[in-house]
Amino acid sequence: MALSDIDRSLLQRCLARKPRAWEDFVDRFLGLVIHVVNHSSSSRSIRLTVEDREDLVAAVFLAIVKDDLAVLRNFRAESSLATYLTVIARRVVVPELLKQKSPARLTTNGLSGSAEVVDEEDAEARSNDRDEIERLLEELNGTEAEVVRMYHLEGKSYQQISSDVGVPMNSVGPTLTRARRKMRSASSDA
Repeated sequence: MALSDIDRSLLQRCLARKPRAWEDFVDRFLGLVIHVVNHSSSSRSIRLTVEDREDLVAAVFLAIVKDDLAVLRNFRAESSLATYLTVIARRVVVPELLKQKSPARLTTNGLSGSAEVVDEEDAEARSNDRDEIERLLEELNGTEAEVVRMYHLEGKSYQQISSDVGVPMNSVGPTLTRARRKMRSASSDA
């Protein structure tokens, strides 16, 4: 999608520091930034407080205004402004989330949805869950099993997995999705 006339005008107004331009910019893209924060945290099974969410949203907008709006000045209009800002927001939010994240443990309950973090007090249940996960991992091919193991059992980031396994970082998420689907299917067949 190309840059819309509305966004082009808004971008020009912000860069020219026209009155109310920044307020209009924030009004237009606040929902997008909140969505990126919510999606990024939920896809990593990280629960955010209202304050955490507000801090992450503020960090994104601070990154945009940093160095005299360098992020906006670097926009090349090769995509929509919303797409560009989504990438920028993810580049700010994900590293912050990874600082907070403890390794996610995939439980059998998590197979019906997303990964859940297991309490340390449930050592016996975790051991049983781990045995079940190891059995289900046998249903996956080598790369899928390794990606699931590294993400859910070792708590590694997409970037670490990409580097260790030798796959592009943008294929880690789809690999996890496919693997979870196969594991859910194997779990329901058992």
